[in-house]
Amino acid sequence: MIPVAWEELERLALGRLVRGRDNGSITGILADSRLVGPGDLFVALNTGVSYVADARARGAATLVPDDQDAALAELASLVRSRSSARVVAIVGSTGKTTTKDMLGALCAAVVPTVFPAESLNNEIGLPLTVCRLERDTEVLVTEMGMRGLGQIAQLCAVARPRLVLVTSIGPEHLELVGSIENVARANAEAIGALPPGGIAVVPADAPELEPYLDRPGIEVRRFDRADASIAGGVARVRVAGRTLQLRVPFLQRHFAENLLAALTAYDALGLPLERAQEGAARIELSRWRGEQLELPGGGFVVNDAYNANPTSMRAALLDLAARAGGRRRVAVLGEMAELGDHADRYHRDIGAVVAETVDVLVAVGERARLYMEPGVREMRWVATADGLEGVVRPGDAVLVKASRAVGLEGLAERIANHARSWSVS
Repeated sequence: MIPVAWEELERLALGRLVRGRDNGSITGILADSRLVGPGDLFVALNTGVSYVADARARGAATLVPDDQDAALAELASLVRSRSSARVVAIVGSTGKTTTKDMLGALCAAVVPTVFPAESLNNEIGLPLTVCRLERDTEVLVTEMGMRGLGQIAQLCAVARPRLVLVTSIGPEHLELVGSIENVARANAEAIGALPPGGIAVVPADAPELEPYLDRPGIEVRRFDRADASIAGGVARVRVAGRTLQLRVPFLQRHFAENLLAALTAYDALGLPLERAQEGAARIELSRWRGEQLELPGGGFVVNDAYNANPTSMRAALLDLAARAGGRRRVAVLGEMAELGDHADRYHRDIGAVVAETVDVLVAVGERARLYMEPGVREMRWVATADGLEGVVRPGDAVLVKASRAVGLEGLAERIANHARSWSVS
């Protein structure tokens, strides 16, 4: 982290501040007491106040903030003010974390880059990511989640992005914002935060964004999902008039589309497309985003259970159908959360996709009953995901997907562990 003098911290008056065994400056700001040492500042968030003594025993300075969100924003803004890094804000309805993983890896292969692990995209995770800036950092890739109007604008005030990448616009958090038009409005807050000379990278199939793209002084670059395909672990994408073929550690078509978005931003940053394979080889996707586990008999189970909305659910089902070959297609689907007044309709729409793509459906949770449309050979509804391992047979192609509230993240691993006991002739 770019060092911050102790006296500067004191002047911020953010709460109860206690000095550690340092040299007069702070070189790391962390919220996990297990990771701190001399020179670090441990910020006690939520129940973290119980670990202040542990952090001090490790030699760290400690802060128990009066207002934790405001304190983190102040600390990150201070660090950001000392960096000339080009900051990217990734927003959108689907694919933010996967696109962040890809763009971070692409950039890190050619310039000093900081990007977060997992989905550190809120008022806690975003400032902690900004606080990782070093003096030599050239690119900072951030992810920003939207859970209401005004939130992304607040995150942008801290990160001050020069490039905004919108992955998609679709139904998400409708209980909070009410309409897809407001989803676009909320995500477009990042575009509104761009300085003169800033760049907005947007999908060609998001007309809801058009009212926010006529700002004078910014550049707009569009990516067309039709310019992305994948076969056998080789993604073929067309960026800036060039066709690239890159070996990648994933097989899904919708991930190839995320790679196209990331490469469009990478090119907009002025980084060399001829070195894109170096970064593609370094891509490591965050947990529960399309993780594939092998099953006996040539089968597989895809763990895509980090979250779900109608757009991502449809993409995952179509991918399962496309890659299943002659395998029996099994989908274990939980409900999609926060879809507001039209939630039933969105679930029925996905039910129609299920009928076209799946041989066996296991619907988990009350609203998931709406996936059970005629046309699926075998259907089962369950209240929870306990005891489902027996549904899967050797050689099956299986998808596990739901919103986080359903708690299916560990099911794919349980299925794979159970499958290790099978005897396949």
